[in-house]
Amino acid sequence: MFHPYFPEAYSDFTDPAKKAAYELALAGVRSRFGAAYGLVIDGEWLETGSSIASVNPARPAEVVGTVAAGGVAEAERALQAAWAAFPSWSSRPVEDRARIGVKLAAIMRRNKYELAAIETFEAGKNWLEAEADVAEAIDFVEYYARQAVRLAAPLDIVSVPGEENESHLIPMGAGVVIPPWNFPGAILIGMAMGPVLAGNTIVIKPASNTPVIGVRFMEMVAEAGMPAGVINYVPGSGGAIGDHLVDHPLTRFVNFTGSKEIGLRIAERSAKVAPGQKWLKRAFLEMGGKDAMIVDETADLKAAAADAVRSAFGFQGQKCSAASRLILVSDIYDDVLDRVVAGASSLRIGPPEENFPVGPVISAAQHRSVLAEIDKGRHEGRLVLGGSAVDLDGGWYLEPTIFADVDPGARLAQHEIFGPVLSVIRARDFDDALDIANGTEFGLTGGLYSRDRGRIERARREFHVGNLYINRKITGALVGVQPFGGFNMSGTNSKAGGPDYLRLFMEMKSVAERWVAS
Repeated sequence: MFHPYFPEAYSDFTDPAKKAAYELALAGVRSRFGAAYGLVIDGEWLETGSSIASVNPARPAEVVGTVAAGGVAEAERALQAAWAAFPSWSSRPVEDRARIGVKLAAIMRRNKYELAAIETFEAGKNWLEAEADVAEAIDFVEYYARQAVRLAAPLDIVSVPGEENESHLIPMGAGVVIPPWNFPGAILIGMAMGPVLAGNTIVIKPASNTPVIGVRFMEMVAEAGMPAGVINYVPGSGGAIGDHLVDHPLTRFVNFTGSKEIGLRIAERSAKVAPGQKWLKRAFLEMGGKDAMIVDETADLKAAAADAVRSAFGFQGQKCSAASRLILVSDIYDDVLDRVVAGASSLRIGPPEENFPVGPVISAAQHRSVLAEIDKGRHEGRLVLGGSAVDLDGGWYLEPTIFADVDPGARLAQHEIFGPVLSVIRARDFDDALDIANGTEFGLTGGLYSRDRGRIERARREFHVGNLYINRKITGALVGVQPFGGFNMSGTNSKAGGPDYLRLFMEMKSVAERWVAS
């Protein structure tokens, strides 16, 4: 029905034409600063009398836009709208649903730089990080559209004489999508469009730091011809409307990405059966990590150090997949540490709008939190780089920070900081390094740099993470290529961008008809 899926290509911004195009997109987004937007329920854009201000983390005095904030009444209305839209959307031929998805991806592709520019201002992403986020969003929509068609086919079962037997997958109903702020395009759109292309309807409760990119997504959803009520968009307080939607007896599933603490809270609340509820809610949770790269004495040390820096400090370390632990076997510890410090110290800090490698963290609260963890870390490791805030236009900037000689059990090596902080740990040998890598409650991403085939094979078997990367950086999973999701306290391993992701939002129904003689 469609051409084969292949991941969206990235731009080379050294090309003057592409550089000029991105700068034009930035200017266009900046010209709309301060605009007010509504929330979306049943296809209607609504004002509520209260709003959420989205600010530029590089210059917090700049308001990217304000978005109407919903309360319990709006959350209730949105969930009812999703259920009202479910019968017609779920019964619509899968090819029609998929075609809307592919059309949406085409609209997003035509407006790729605009979407990325919104993220540059709203999330503090430089050009490469912002475009990669949008490319991933496009990939999710394209890939899931094709998977929806595949999963609509009857399942392969055993036939018996005298009966017709069929098993097939059906959508579940109306669910709630709660995305994070750090990938406000890719994760929001992927978490939304997976369930929707499978035939469900949803209410999105976006992160309050980054609601404007979601508004633009909803405009494109309407342009693609998505029926009213299939996707409803209700920004607001997590403690108010988030809890209401998670607890609601009409919520069929909850799709969440965020912190471990909030994920565990959602898991507990989702498990409770509310009065009038006639199903067990499904909760899909991606909750972060404390990700490790191991480098042994056989590795290409130059490449390993470069990828450690990229993995640790891309987007200021604000990725659940970011390398926050670097585990070095003793023989090459000092050499690689020096290389990593040199690489990180060369990273220039400045506004994402000007495409600096290191920009601000997302908010004042995050800025305070990371600085507090750095202060605690001064008592746990040897500070060899950074450790301070950077005063620039009032933005929430932090220096890339590296602690050496960190004990594997220290808070620096166990707690997810979610900022530009790398802990370097000495291991006696590869066995010790593997034990250290597995020695946290998380299990999202990890990596090994080695030329030793035996160790590589051991890591494949024994390094307990959902996404393991060998001789490369540990961020940047591609949709359809590296299905993404982790083990243990990193979540339910739902594997976004994988061939069974849509299956999570579907149920199997078996129908048997015995032939009756007329």
